[in-house]
Amino acid sequence: MAIANRLTTNRRSLVIVCTILFLTFLDNTIVSVVLSNIQSSLSAGVQDLQWIVDAYMLVFAVFMLTGGTLGDLWGRKKVLLSGVGLFIIGSLLAAFSGSVGMLVAGRIIMGVGAAASEPGTLSMIRHLYPERGPRSRALGIWAAVSGIALAFGPIIGGLIIGFYSWRGVFGFSAIFGVIALIAGLIYLPESSDPKGRKLDVTGLIAGGLAISGAVAGLISGENNGYNSWWIIFLFSCSIVAAIVFVIIELHKEDPVLPLKFFKRIQFSIANIVAFATNFGIFSVFFFVALYLQLIANFSGYDIAIAFTAMTAAIVSGALLAGRWNAVHHTTQLTIAGCLISGAGIFILNSVIRPDVSTGTLAWALVISGIGFGISLVTMTSAVLNIVPQERSGMAASTVNTFRELGGVFGVAILGSIVNAQLTNKLAAQLHALNLPANFQSFVIYAITHGGNTPQGVTVSPSILITHAKLVTQVTQAAYTAFGSGLNIALNIAGTMLLVTGVVCAVIYFWRKDDFTDDPIVI
Repeated sequence: MAIANRLTTNRRSLVIVCTILFLTFLDNTIVSVVLSNIQSSLSAGVQDLQWIVDAYMLVFAVFMLTGGTLGDLWGRKKVLLSGVGLFIIGSLLAAFSGSVGMLVAGRIIMGVGAAASEPGTLSMIRHLYPERGPRSRALGIWAAVSGIALAFGPIIGGLIIGFYSWRGVFGFSAIFGVIALIAGLIYLPESSDPKGRKLDVTGLIAGGLAISGAVAGLISGENNGYNSWWIIFLFSCSIVAAIVFVIIELHKEDPVLPLKFFKRIQFSIANIVAFATNFGIFSVFFFVALYLQLIANFSGYDIAIAFTAMTAAIVSGALLAGRWNAVHHTTQLTIAGCLISGAGIFILNSVIRPDVSTGTLAWALVISGIGFGISLVTMTSAVLNIVPQERSGMAASTVNTFRELGGVFGVAILGSIVNAQLTNKLAAQLHALNLPANFQSFVIYAITHGGNTPQGVTVSPSILITHAKLVTQVTQAAYTAFGSGLNIALNIAGTMLLVTGVVCAVIYFWRKDDFTDDPIVI
């Protein structure tokens, strides 16, 4: 009876922690299909949209590994549920935002909450399942949920935007956060293990400055120019902070990022693929979703249908990878997933156009989805197979940190390219139409801010009717400029995935004898 009760308690706790995990990873992608609605509602520019997406992932990535240490020191349940509480507060702030700044602030608070919660889900699993076999199965479920959550974001977001506004997305997060918080308070057990754990504050600060400086420089440089002195200063500070971070981590007994793990080739490859995979995922979820809304006139329901096919493919790829993992080496599958998803992005790039049909888009998304599903599961499995059991949480969180960083830099780098193409190419085409310079600026602002005009400027509908032909030409110019930027972004993302897969494959076959499942010695 006692064993049966324990199993029931463990399963219930596993459902709760996986629900929290699902919710925090879901918010990486759920906003992708409401960006157009946010843009028109809050008069947000492309740069603003990048911050709305990146603010969450940036804070999530910076603080994720620290959350695990805090759980060990102060109590895993306490830190995990405190994170959920912050996530709820941030969601409510975002839902009731009246400006871009307020929305970004809400996303930052949500990111801090997610960073506190995610490591706690792993720590809970290690505490609930002390035996290796049950723990491995529970960690497999955890890895699958973390990947599938990314895929479900556009579907849930598309359905919500179909009958409500972008505010409903954050209301959804708040409601389900409250449910998870109540369930966690009632059923999750408390535990801590402060012995030997110390909070690496200097490593956290240096790492945070390195990432934040690079991202801020990339996004801010779009409008201010990358040769501006303060943009150069941001990049310089980022490089210096990165060097300081490595030095600090090499000399810490309990570092934020376990650099010693990277001596094992499997661990390094898994994290490289994690970065490249999320870089590719966000080229689809951010830019393709925005293109479909702004250019292809897809409704929220249309986007949900198209991305349902991709979600099904990600789930199928994850399930197949789980089965093949018992027969083939995990690294082989990780590399295969990288190559398939890269090829899928190139196929997607070849079919996407303003008049693309939902069916054509869906089958193109399926190919990359299968590759993403394979990679998302096996990249975590690869590191869990080789790290000591007591370090499994830190190892898995490291992979997820690199996943988040891939998304952060994907949105920042590709966003700068898309924005540059949109503004520069659009300006050139407007100049070719012989429009006055001040009117060109007005048009560029309106197009990049969801049809809104600069503050204090209004346009009479009669003027638009009188110049209907010119409006059509300007609109077509915008379509062409955005499409050009999207093509470049997808080509870069697809190339990164293919090159990553090929390079990792060469390393694997060249150093095959070094790929063992023997635990890393710390």
